[in-house]
Amino acid sequence: MTPNLADLAACFEGVIPSIVATVSDDGTPNVSYLSHVVMVDENHLALSNQFFTKTAANLRANPVATLLLVDGRDGRQFRVGVRFVRAVEGGPLFERVAAQLAASSAQVGMAGVMRLRSVDLFRVEDIVAYPSPSRAPSTPLAREPDLDGVAGAIEAISAQSELTAVVDATLTATEAHFGFGSIMILLGPIGDVLTTVGSLGYARSGIGSEVAVGDGVIGMAAARRQTVKVSDMSRVRRYGAAVRASGMDEDRLRTIALPGLPDAMSQIAVPMLVQGGMQGVLFAESRERMAFGAKAEVGLSIVARHAALAVALAEALSREATPADPATTIAEPAAPIFHVDHHAFDDSVFIDGSYVIKGVAGRLLVHMLEAYLREGRTDFTNREIRLSRELRLPEFKDNLETRLLLLQRRLDERSLPVRLSRQGRGQIRLVLYGAPALRNRP
Repeated sequence: MTPNLADLAACFEGVIPSIVATVSDDGTPNVSYLSHVVMVDENHLALSNQFFTKTAANLRANPVATLLLVDGRDGRQFRVGVRFVRAVEGGPLFERVAAQLAASSAQVGMAGVMRLRSVDLFRVEDIVAYPSPSRAPSTPLAREPDLDGVAGAIEAISAQSELTAVVDATLTATEAHFGFGSIMILLGPIGDVLTTVGSLGYARSGIGSEVAVGDGVIGMAAARRQTVKVSDMSRVRRYGAAVRASGMDEDRLRTIALPGLPDAMSQIAVPMLVQGGMQGVLFAESRERMAFGAKAEVGLSIVARHAALAVALAEALSREATPADPATTIAEPAAPIFHVDHHAFDDSVFIDGSYVIKGVAGRLLVHMLEAYLREGRTDFTNREIRLSRELRLPEFKDNLETRLLLLQRRLDERSLPVRLSRQGRGQIRLVLYGAPALRNRP
């Protein structure tokens, strides 16, 4: 039975490099390795073109080529005869391939070197299968979500209207309906970084860890606003491995390490987009090669976009809160004292010598503690926080709900004597287990 392109899906995961052969006008053959081969539809393939000077010249003289594609699961090989259609230098297909190329080249230390010139589109004319004479054990097929699973995840997210619940529902629904065990959500960007606000399946949560836009798989997905997938990490340098292996000292460096699987083989980062705006990135990884197939990629994209809409709605709804009756809970004189140090140069906050957070989230915590010490207040609304001049929140897209969620989870995770509690839409309460002694430092 003659195979079709759909039968070759595993060949397009980039696990084993493909080869393209062309012939010049005088009959001289030229063979080149390919970094990316993309299935466009059931009749067309696209090849990334970043170095193909000779290949391009041959195609102008003789617009036919032969590809050798290899199934990364079991070593089967396919000879594919193709005819050049045109070079694509912009648009969705170009951006998709460019994002993948930029991410993979950055991982092998060639960022900016492997620059995409064009995506060359070819029509497939024939496919011949060549089974491997000594067939390797086949890698199990990736678990692919069905429509019921995608619908179940969307239903779980749709039921939420508060940011914390949206993040948790997205993580748990993705785990339950997609079967992915290591997942994280990073919101933003705030400035030029994305911040981890939730994770599942890691030894530590990494709440508050940051990824710069454009950095690695996650940052590249945000920068390009395209899904970025790596199906075999053994071919590339592990993103963030050096940082994670260092056992980062949070209290000394004021930096939280990104969580991760030290032996991950597959990664996928999906941008959370709504009406062209970036809300964050949904990221998953696995110890299995080719863990995220085409259906998983599409399913995660649907979930990520729906989660982005829920995040944007939660931010908008938080502005509707009205001031609650103020609570005036004053710690008893005999209550244990805990020390809060605020360093003004980066707004970092330490509680009893333990690093908590920095930046705007740090200013938010100090703002509430100062109001408590000055007035005995413990209840606050998003509306009044946004109106506070001393907090210096951006006038456009202040990401207040994201910053409050980050602060709340960091306080909970470190079991500190000060916590934040949600009291309703756009309302937050400072909960104290002792008497704070606040010290402002340069």
